[in-house]
Amino acid sequence: MDFWGFSLPVIVAIVAVMLVLRWRRAGMLSWAIAWTAGTYLFLRFGFVKPIPSSVLTLYMGITVLVVLAYLASSGERFAGTVRPILRLILEPRYKILLLAIVLTLPALAAVNVYLKMKAPLEAPIFGRTVHPAPPATITVHDVEVDLIHAVNPYRELERTDPEAFRQHLENGRRVYYENCFYCHGDGMGGDGMFAYGLNPIPTNFTDRGVLPMLQSSYVFWRVAKGAPGLPEQGGPWDSAMPRWEQFLSNEEIWDAVLFVYDFTGNVPRANEEHE
Repeated sequence: MDFWGFSLPVIVAIVAVMLVLRWRRAGMLSWAIAWTAGTYLFLRFGFVKPIPSSVLTLYMGITVLVVLAYLASSGERFAGTVRPILRLILEPRYKILLLAIVLTLPALAAVNVYLKMKAPLEAPIFGRTVHPAPPATITVHDVEVDLIHAVNPYRELERTDPEAFRQHLENGRRVYYENCFYCHGDGMGGDGMFAYGLNPIPTNFTDRGVLPMLQSSYVFWRVAKGAPGLPEQGGPWDSAMPRWEQFLSNEEIWDAVLFVYDFTGNVPRANEEHE
């Protein structure tokens, strides 16, 4: 069942388990395992459109660090976590359970390695187009944008009102460095702090084969609709690019596009042809 892009049964199941643990007054170790497993299940199965495995690994690493930091931040919490583990190891009545765990963990690791080694090497079922053809029109915040003929509505201000143009550039700078530079980088080279955990890596805007070849309306489309808005020829859809229309206004998206072109010293293709 789809609910705003999330799988409702998965979320309900996770919440139900958390409520049962609370009702049973579960110990700290049980809560730590539940939060870690619940986060994994939510990230892995909670989205209707799966997130990239690299993003899953990144956020699971963050989750484990946060859980460990929380447990270690209090002597009482730390003792509550360690106590059941020591009982499992030291008390004779848990010998069979301990033996089962000791045998199961390396067995699971071995099975995982075996399955990865046995995975067949196959070419993709279809080629991925880096810059797929856009639709004729899109709707963003109830505004229809003609992607074939539209230009950045604030580009003309560079000639008619330079001060207003600078204000839009500054707003675009803010939007970029609050949201985009984590992946695309300080210098827009596609080398942000998260870039090497993503596949495919973010677009390098300094590449002369990218922005000068694209209309500003095309870049607006890619920012607004993100990876979920890619057409079939843009697949496989393993890009981590979100739908920025869910977080930014139309003006903020246009301003960010304006800033990216200005920062890299490029001119949108349509404007270049017009001039």
